[in-house]
Amino acid sequence: MSNAEQISSKLSQIAEKVNTYIERLMKPRIPITLYDAAGHIIKAGGKRLRPYLVIKSCELVGGDIETAIPFAAALELFHNFTLIHDDIIDNDELRRGNPTVHSKWGIPIAIVSGDLLFAKVYEAIVKGAEYSKLPYERMQACVERVSNAAIIICEGQVLDISFPHVRNVSEEDYLSMIGGKTAALFKACAEVGAIVGGGSPEMVNSLGGFAWNAGLAFQLVDDYLGVTADEDTLGKPVGSDIREGKKTLIIIHSLSNASPEEKKCIERVLGSDDAPQSEIKAVFDLLRDLGSLRYTLEKGKDYAGKAITMLDIFPDTEPKRDLIHLVEYFVSRLF
Repeated sequence: MSNAEQISSKLSQIAEKVNTYIERLMKPRIPITLYDAAGHIIKAGGKRLRPYLVIKSCELVGGDIETAIPFAAALELFHNFTLIHDDIIDNDELRRGNPTVHSKWGIPIAIVSGDLLFAKVYEAIVKGAEYSKLPYERMQACVERVSNAAIIICEGQVLDISFPHVRNVSEEDYLSMIGGKTAALFKACAEVGAIVGGGSPEMVNSLGGFAWNAGLAFQLVDDYLGVTADEDTLGKPVGSDIREGKKTLIIIHSLSNASPEEKKCIERVLGSDDAPQSEIKAVFDLLRDLGSLRYTLEKGKDYAGKAITMLDIFPDTEPKRDLIHLVEYFVSRLF
């Protein structure tokens, strides 16, 4: 069995445990519509990468993975809360190949259902701490990590919203934005898992650094796929990132290296909802020819390497190998 197949199998095993816990936590109450909407994206699937980070980080520091399940569920609920609100902001009609919450129930219900999931995050943490008799100091540390991630995600989201209207977005600006939108939650997952597992401050910090860099690698690969993958793979229309005017590293690099005519071609399509597919294709060809796709991939691989290096303090164990294989899996989505 290949590493990718092993990771896929282990992701499925953890997903089953986490999904079962989430189902209990999200048991419908009146009004039913609220719970149907809140659970819509969760039931649509997903690989449960973030719960996997929680569980494996707990396991790596010597903790009992069963005690980490509620915390893993909490971080998955957190992730889905952000997805509901992201879809509203981006006006996306599809998520994981299914209608988004706001396109099915309307924006007001979608906003409130996202708020419900955010409240359930803290309910899951408290219940998990009570069940495992987690010392108060460690529960407090978990809440601090999750709350801090929420703040950084909000900051990253506003940067993402503002970038289409900013002419000169730098690579550093972009990395700060995806650090907020993606890496911050990855980091919180690993840190919470390590804290629940009883890891030392050095272990918690190392796992946090690992997950931060892994999150950057994950998002860089996602941005690449957002331009190159087909609609079945993406679960949303091809070229949607270009039509939405998203200043990904691919776009930032291309605008920095394009000729005046090439730059005009890119800027004419960027953020244009009604641009014909032929123009989207022409921009794609430019992104490829300018080396912007390749540059983004290399950056993703660099951050994957940095992530793996952060695990050097840990002995060679199965949980460590699982985390390394997870990062390799992020990059392998390209092939």
